[in-house]
Amino acid sequence: MESHLLLHEQSGSTYFLLYTAAVIMLLALIGYWYASKWNKENTSSLKKEQKAALRQKTKKMRVAAHMLLSTSLIVVVIHFAKDLTKSYDVDDLNLKADIEVNEDTYYGAEHSDEPVAYEMKIPTSGTHSPHDLKFGFYTEKPANEMLVHNLEHGDIIINYRAGADPQTIELLNYLVNFREAGAGILAVPNEEIPEGKELVVNAWTKTMELTAFDEAKVATFIYTYINEGPEKIPAQIRRGGGTM
Repeated sequence: MESHLLLHEQSGSTYFLLYTAAVIMLLALIGYWYASKWNKENTSSLKKEQKAALRQKTKKMRVAAHMLLSTSLIVVVIHFAKDLTKSYDVDDLNLKADIEVNEDTYYGAEHSDEPVAYEMKIPTSGTHSPHDLKFGFYTEKPANEMLVHNLEHGDIIINYRAGADPQTIELLNYLVNFREAGAGILAVPNEEIPEGKELVVNAWTKTMELTAFDEAKVATFIYTYINEGPEKIPAQIRRGGGTM
């Protein structure tokens, strides 16, 4: 599917170069092992011609191992250099998928350091903490009071099931890198996802529930609602969230 390929242009082969480097390095280590083994076999019991041949073979194997090791290091450098030049343009998420979004009740936007009893199991507004969270992928669910603060600033929160498949986890790790002005994306595990649903995506007073992970719909939701909260904070102030 075209949208699948679009989102995986940078994420689908994230680890390919590292896998390649690992294989090359393994071959280099095997080469060093053979070179060491042959060097030990070069004893005084061998004839002069045999010693010379074994030394030559050992030398060639060491040179090959050196070249393989150097190649693996170059591949690793290329991998990380590629990551440094990645572009996360929100416009690339405009996949124009049909999405069904619930317009949630507005429950206010006051600040409080006290725990809040929310009307919604996965709240999208209401009294919340004066502190927000950094953008990114979370393996443990943060407090609702802080998540709601992030929504107030136009962030997108993707609630996923803790047992999500590796492909979904990989794509979520990719999506949380996108930014729009001072707003970003958080992916958090959530036990409150309704029965029969696999994903719940939130913006301020907006909820989209999905029975199965659909990257085109998630991307379209992000494109549509990121940085649309009631309080827009410049990027130079938020610096990736967790600053308010």
